Amino acid sequence: MGASEKKFMLNLPLKVILTENGASNFLSNNKKLLRFRLADNVEEYGISLNTFSPQSVQQMILLDYISKIEISMSEFVSSRQEVMDLSKVIVFSLLYKQFDREIFNALILCECVRKWNRTNPAQLIDEKTKMSERQLRTKLLNKEGLIANTRKIILEPIWKSILSNKDYSPEEKNIMLLMSEKFLNKMSLMNWYIITLFAKNDGANEMYIAIRNLLNAYMEKSKVAEYISVMVMELALNNENTNIRKEARNMYQGVDDIGALVFDPEVRAKIVKELQRKHELVFLSWKLGGGSSSIGKQGRLAITLYNKDDEFQEVKETIENAKASNTGKKTLIDFYRDLPDGEEGTDLGMYYLSYLDEACKKVNVKFDSMVNQFSTSELTVINLNFNF
Repeated sequence: MGASEKKFMLNLPLKVILTENGASNFLSNNKKLLRFRLADNVEEYGISLNTFSPQSVQQMILLDYISKIEISMSEFVSSRQEVMDLSKVIVFSLLYKQFDREIFNALILCECVRKWNRTNPAQLIDEKTKMSERQLRTKLLNKEGLIANTRKIILEPIWKSILSNKDYSPEEKNIMLLMSEKFLNKMSLMNWYIITLFAKNDGANEMYIAIRNLLNAYMEKSKVAEYISVMVMELALNNENTNIRKEARNMYQGVDDIGALVFDPEVRAKIVKELQRKHELVFLSWKLGGGSSSIGKQGRLAITLYNKDDEFQEVKETIENAKASNTGKKTLIDFYRDLPDGEEGTDLGMYYLSYLDEACKKVNVKFDSMVNQFSTSELTVINLNFNF
């Protein structure tokens, strides 16, 4: 997972909203759920995390336990790397899940599976096939050697291609090799059951080709994870700076050069402390696509940034009713174009956005953005929507 695994534990104030599956699992293990009021004033149930391993969050996403993750802080600068790491964990988790779904869809179309279905109508392998984890583990018992050999057959041509690619640096080659293994490691037991069932079949090669093609496609898609994490951080810092400038004007009335003032470390620390006292926060949320039953929505990710203030409920109603004349709805690129001249990071934001947009188009990831701005409250709601 690249940078997201460099640090074993992350320290961020997470509100983790659970799916029905997640809530049932926690309750059945006698874990009490908390009731949260989120940035959009909706109340949800979930758990709170402050120090956690990236792997634990990823595992919960892979099990369809998480529907949304939210962070709220007055300043993001000091947690920059950790927020980016969390963002990458979330994106990679969705990619692993989507990869696994597409592998299953590709396998059941292979001739060896179709032939099996024609000759074994009572044991069909199709989109309606359901087996428990216990059943699958029993069927895969004593097949470790076959699985290891099959993994090698699938991966060897991909590894050979990576190692012979002169465009990659040695470090990039190493990352790509590890990534190819990780995608296979995250595959479900159901997919491994199908693969091992037909591994010695004449049609096995058709399965391996289908898996390699998808593996190559998803390794390319994974490149957007870095761009998304940088873009999210840029937007969080932009909102943070807006709040700091606004508070600086309150605290240091009469000072002409507010811009220079807020970049004095001591002054900035005082302003941040005041924002924390007033509970002026920037909210960042990741809403994950529907669970396994939400056909067609599983690969979606909606990232939203809110600059929250005391009038947020009123603003929320304004958004929902879409009646207020002080509401400006625009794309993210228009948002950057309309920022005041000299606003810190404006050019950088446009730069990141263009790279993210281009990277998504290259690998067939759908991306769009929308910004709602409210001039009276200086509140901004930014939505980034992805479909992997």
